[in-house]
Amino acid sequence: MPTASSQRTRLRRNPKRGVFDRATIDAILDEAPICHLGFVDGGQCFVLPTLHARSGDELLLHGSAAGRAMRTLAAGAPVCVTVTLVDGLVLARSAFHHSMNYRCVVLLGTVRVLGAPAEKEAALEAFTEKLVPGRWPAVRPPSAQELKATTVLALPIDEASAKVRTGPPVDDDEDYALDAWAGVIPLELTAGPAIPDPRMRPDAAQPEHVRTYTAAHGPR
Repeated sequence: MPTASSQRTRLRRNPKRGVFDRATIDAILDEAPICHLGFVDGGQCFVLPTLHARSGDELLLHGSAAGRAMRTLAAGAPVCVTVTLVDGLVLARSAFHHSMNYRCVVLLGTVRVLGAPAEKEAALEAFTEKLVPGRWPAVRPPSAQELKATTVLALPIDEASAKVRTGPPVDDDEDYALDAWAGVIPLELTAGPAIPDPRMRPDAAQPEHVRTYTAAHGPR
C-alpha cells in the first residue's frame, strides 16, 4: 500500500481512507473545478478559492500580480492547497453516522514563479483548456499587458495526500433493525444549456467545444 510522502500528509483520522498514489491524486486535481489556497500573511490566516490546472508534476495557480495571495506565495510563503469533490449524501439510521461520499486532496509546499512570457502564456492556455477543452484556439490570446498583470505560480505535487469515502452508511449493529431509511443520494456537477452573451453578434454561431461540453456534462 502506498504511504504518505511526509508526516504532514499522514492521515490521522480514518487513515484507511487515505490514498497516496499519484494517479488518484492527479485524477482528483484534474476533475475539481476550483481549489482553495491556505496561507499566512502578516500573522493572519487566509483561505481563498481560485482556479487551478495541473501540468505534469506541478499544480498551476494564477491571479492578479497585485493580489495578496500571489504576492505572498511568490515571496516564498508555504501554501496548503485543497480540492474537494462531493459524490453523495450518506444517510444513516442514526444522526451520528450521517456522512458524505467524497474525494479530496491536500497539497503542501512552496511555489516557483513562472516569469517568462511564453511559459506564462502556456500556463494560461492550460487554465483555459481545463475550463472547456477546445476553448483556447477560439479566443484572443492574452496581451503583453495582461500577462504582466498576471502572476502564475507552479506548486510541485510532491507532498500530497488524498482522502476518499465511498459506499453506503456504516451504522452501529443494533441500529440496522430500525425502520429509518438509509442509503446514498448521489450528487454530481452538471452543465445546463449554454446562455449566449446579450452583446454577442447575432451571426455568431455556438462553437463545437461549447456543444460538446454541455452534451458531456449535462443532465443524464
